[in-house]
Amino acid sequence: MKCDKHTMLLYAVTDRAWTGRETLRQQVEDALKGGVTCVQLREKKLDDAAFLQEAMELSALCRNYGVPFIINDNVEIAIKCHADGIHVGQEDMAAADVRAKVGPDMIIGVSAHSVEEAQLAVAHGADYLGVGAAFSTHTKTDVDVLPEGRLKEICDSVDVPVVAIGGIHKDNILKLKGSGADGVALVSAIFSAEDIEAECKELKALAEQIIYSNSTF
Repeated sequence: MKCDKHTMLLYAVTDRAWTGRETLRQQVEDALKGGVTCVQLREKKLDDAAFLQEAMELSALCRNYGVPFIINDNVEIAIKCHADGIHVGQEDMAAADVRAKVGPDMIIGVSAHSVEEAQLAVAHGADYLGVGAAFSTHTKTDVDVLPEGRLKEICDSVDVPVVAIGGIHKDNILKLKGSGADGVALVSAIFSAEDIEAECKELKALAEQIIYSNSTF
């Protein structure tokens, strides 16, 4: 599946901390109905068998909606469930090694926090970058908030889509206007919502304001 700016607009990253009221599958489907344009499955505690079963189910669901399905970190699970993509961090497998394992067609996303990391990731085959933390976040405690202007510097330095991530919600999302970001990745802002579908519709409209302020598609 093609990776472009349209598919990065509203990027949902799952968070099992918010699955108490309903199943993760139902939450993801609600997000898809609300207009998310990409879904990343992030599982840090499931064993491989349970992870694969869940990944297969969500991969099929996203395919029904025509939305790219990305696996976080686990390259083997991404291959086995026929995911559209894999996302890796700076501490995970290098993008060039990931590309060697997954072949030319799978989308590769890489987390970056500096121009140097961003350019290296792209040189090694990254199709898009996740850049943050845009704001203070409780979801990832090992990532610092980016210095002012850093997101724009990164966006200006690469020719692949850049997705801002970290502490983004509807009360601060418009602060990203003029940053150059091609989309926003959200975790708790989506999956902690009482009405995920309605929340995603509102977030998507706000995300479009950011993107159209940065460039014309």
